[in-house]
Amino acid sequence: MAAQGEGSAEALMAPERVERGRALLERLRDGLGRVILGQPELIDLTVIALAARGHVLLEGLPGLGKTQLVRSLADLLGLAFRRVQFTPDLLPSDITGGPILEERDGRRQFVFHPGPLFANVVLADEINRASPKTQSALLEAMQERRVTALGESHALPDPFFVLATQNPIELEGTYPLPEAQLDRFLFKVEVGRVAPEVLETIIRERRRGTPPPVERALDGEELAELFATVDAVYLPAAVARYVARLVEASHPASPSCPAPVRGWVRYGASPRAAIAIAEAARAAALLAGRPNVDFDDVARVAPSALAHRLVLQHAARLEDVSAREVVRTLLDAVPVVPDALPEVVA
Repeated sequence: MAAQGEGSAEALMAPERVERGRALLERLRDGLGRVILGQPELIDLTVIALAARGHVLLEGLPGLGKTQLVRSLADLLGLAFRRVQFTPDLLPSDITGGPILEERDGRRQFVFHPGPLFANVVLADEINRASPKTQSALLEAMQERRVTALGESHALPDPFFVLATQNPIELEGTYPLPEAQLDRFLFKVEVGRVAPEVLETIIRERRRGTPPPVERALDGEELAELFATVDAVYLPAAVARYVARLVEASHPASPSCPAPVRGWVRYGASPRAAIAIAEAARAAALLAGRPNVDFDDVARVAPSALAHRLVLQHAARLEDVSAREVVRTLLDAVPVVPDALPEVVA
């Protein structure tokens, strides 16, 4: 559904710039599509998150191509890539790095040695197998793009993306990510199994599961151009109000919260959820070849940007209601036009 924004005509990008941005995104999407077969929605959401400069949490069983997706993304962009295998005995300093006592000019002093976090694309593999203390080492890095050690801050490379994988929480030997950690991820994307036809293609064409080599799709200047183009996508005031009302309706105490959601949700989404939806919707609009965000862009990215930020009641689990179903209920219940707000049954 198109949104008419106040003064939007003066803020819209030229069609040539929009087409150029869309072409850059499609080049990256096509490169990932040659490596990851049968997962178009996964690829689209990954590309949207990258363009919005956000982190992504990929959840799925082992062997579904999550690691290969992240590695291929770094190769397509020509960015420095590091992989960290999260295990229960991993320490925070194993990720961030830390001070090491060295002798320099006849004196002994602590010198900071960067850890694997100092890369452009960091794969936090099986992040929920590490202890909460180690998981929390990523908080400052993901939010502020820096690491602090001994009172000194060390800037991380620019750009900086964390793409984490996790196994379903029901598996043994896993630790649930705390809400503060989940809130730092722009998207949480569920990675499902592929169709039998796709599996047949993998068996026939990819011996021992080895993917085809990838060529660089975007250079540094093109990536910076893509970021600038996404920033220039116009967000109409009507869409911004809709995003705000959508997040507000996720809180049980809000008068606008739909009755079913009130029974399912304990805590609603944070302001970061509204920011995440808005930024991701800009990238989704550009991928669709449009200079402005509309309501359909919000509906497309909301489940991946909002579901992992909701804390559900035990009643939702008893009714087998997932967080994504709660978001779909919100999208159905919250109208795009404020004047059409329905009465909420207490």
